[in-house]
Amino acid sequence: MRAQNSQPVDRTIDVESQMRALLRDVLGLSQDRVDAFDADTPLFGALPELDSMAVAGLLTEIEDRFDILIEDDDIDGDTFETFGSLVAFAQVKVG
Repeated sequence: MRAQNSQPVDRTIDVESQMRALLRDVLGLSQDRVDAFDADTPLFGALPELDSMAVAGLLTEIEDRFDILIEDDDIDGDTFETFGSLVAFAQVKVG
């Protein structure tokens, strides 16, 4: 059972910061680079480090760090379009 205080706001910030750390760690990006990401920062197709193999590793790490299960049909082309879409995906999965 979870406490029902201001957790949604805290969870949003936490998911975003965890996603920055995850992208930094999995893709080998600098902290300054991921700190500069905003919701509209393009990811797949714009970051050379984020290729199809990196997506697989990123999904595995998302599952591990957020303690969630990602099904194949949960992912579509929009999921990795921008930093904001990736954070929104994780927020929905975390609940």
